[in-house]
Amino acid sequence: MLKNIQDEIIRLKKETDTAILAHSYQSPAVLEIADETGDSFALSTVATKLPQKNIIVCGVRFMAETVKVLSPEKRVFLASPTAACPMAMMIKPEEIVEYKKAHPDTVVVAYVNTTTAIKAVCDVCVTSSSAVSIVSKIDKPVLFVPDKNLGTFIKKNFPDKDITLWNGCCPVHNSVTEEEVIEVKKLYPDAKIAMHPELPDEVLKYADYIGATSGIIKFAESCDDDVIVGTEKSISDYLSIRYPDRAFPVMSKKLICPDMRITNLGDVLRTLKGNGFEVDVLEDVRVNAKKAIDKMIELG
Repeated sequence: MLKNIQDEIIRLKKETDTAILAHSYQSPAVLEIADETGDSFALSTVATKLPQKNIIVCGVRFMAETVKVLSPEKRVFLASPTAACPMAMMIKPEEIVEYKKAHPDTVVVAYVNTTTAIKAVCDVCVTSSSAVSIVSKIDKPVLFVPDKNLGTFIKKNFPDKDITLWNGCCPVHNSVTEEEVIEVKKLYPDAKIAMHPELPDEVLKYADYIGATSGIIKFAESCDDDVIVGTEKSISDYLSIRYPDRAFPVMSKKLICPDMRITNLGDVLRTLKGNGFEVDVLEDVRVNAKKAIDKMIELG
């Protein structure tokens, strides 16, 4: 049955001139039918180079919005319309506008895991892998939004910089505790630890490597050790399948993103049959959001 649905999806995406983009946190069944897989921003840049006129995003809403911002000529669909990112919703555009009025010399730096409306009122975006490099090039006071954990990681790299943090977070990554890290390290004492910077600071201090999802995968592939995975469980599953003779325990049982897990093959098939959720962005918002992304590319 599963194979039949996948075959139908593959047939229809060719017939409808559609490319499927799937975040690395998606289920194996979805990843298998995707044209491209990877981190959120990497997928949006890949989309600009694809020849297909239609794009289906298997991920969360801000990802689909970013694809539309960079590829306005394409029709962009979100496979599961209810897939949102709680962290992206922890700040409102008007709050940034008010902050900028009160602090006109501040550069507002937005994590790319934000809504297009947020990007449109910020000065520059960053990814988890480019954040430290980009902030190093900013000589003015910085407001970093919305992830306090990634912000703390950046701030520790620049103790002399004036960096204010928003009180947002990824609820999944933020739920991991220091005690959980200590316990899993006891079970795998010789394992390396690779962590995403969305984890709390008291957890990150145990890391052998800190980086984005793609960086965690590359780190695990570059060594022969077992690796404790400090991000969404799907990365542990992926590495375990690819390297069956090694152990890739997930750092915490809580590292499962419910929004990333919503999307299934049925959602993709329904979208290909013309019943999908199309993502659109107001042109003035799109243009301003693209300015923040372009600044990221310039500085990064």
